[in-house]
Amino acid sequence: MSHLVEQMAYVGVTPWHGLGSRLSPKQPLETWQHEAGMDWQIRESPVHFKADAIGHLGSIHIFPEQKVLYRSDTKAPLSVVSSRYQIVQPREVLEFYRDLTEVSGYELETAGVLKGGRKFWALARTGQSIALKGNDQVNGYLLLATSCDGTLATTATPTTVRVVCNNTLTIALDSTAKAIKVPHSTRFDPQAVKKQLGIAVSQWDSFMHRMRMLSERKVQWHEAMGFFMSVLCDASPNSPLPAVLPNEQALRKVQSLYEGEGRGSTLTSAQGTAWGLLNAVTEYVDHKRRARSNEYRMDSAWFGQGAHIKQRALEAALRLAA
Repeated sequence: MSHLVEQMAYVGVTPWHGLGSRLSPKQPLETWQHEAGMDWQIRESPVHFKADAIGHLGSIHIFPEQKVLYRSDTKAPLSVVSSRYQIVQPREVLEFYRDLTEVSGYELETAGVLKGGRKFWALARTGQSIALKGNDQVNGYLLLATSCDGTLATTATPTTVRVVCNNTLTIALDSTAKAIKVPHSTRFDPQAVKKQLGIAVSQWDSFMHRMRMLSERKVQWHEAMGFFMSVLCDASPNSPLPAVLPNEQALRKVQSLYEGEGRGSTLTSAQGTAWGLLNAVTEYVDHKRRARSNEYRMDSAWFGQGAHIKQRALEAALRLAA
């Protein structure tokens, strides 16, 4: 099976899928662009079609309302989109971080290309960090990702990574994800996005205060089961267990992660707490959930159904601690 991750680069610990070029810290963006497989451009061409006719080869026509996007290096087609579709180039995703890394203390940790170039991203550590009880360290990051096939708006997401297990979680307050999304119907303005992000990133302290509350909220067995049922099975926490559990395999796996199998599950911050419940779900989504490959799992955990599951878990955990 071909890898979903077309190419990527990283610094620090080797990613869980074992792919990518390892870089030493503080590399220039030009090195990242080459090693992450982002040193090409998205080009466009009008859509042409052939009208067959009896007795001759037919005529070539243009469909002006749509265009084909393709890679400049391999000429491989990427997608067919509206003629009004605003392209964001791979280079622009990395350039977004130039002043953040050179002036604001950010450090790129991973960048790469998914699905043959249809999706690409960069992830940088912001320098923000906190340790919960038992030296459970959580670091702040900023993820910028986009697509050229209409599956993802250009999205800047403040996120956290729990060091002990490499679990990722979108920073959210008041049940609202603080991602900044720029649809491809409008032009991507990096400075405007950074201005909006300044507000979201500044909420780190408030968000981590809530995570500390989760680490101090002890939960009973019935509360844990109700949490997992509501997050994974879309069932009411107070409803009786059905004879046949929906999504039972996932439910049992998450329960085992919570009860000691999960990385960091026996730390003081996580054992028997709402923080432990949340991290059991995030570890399941990021590392254990059934997927065609680790790369598909990563795509889902960041951009797809897995991200929605983690968001539901965060909201349910915050309700427990309220």
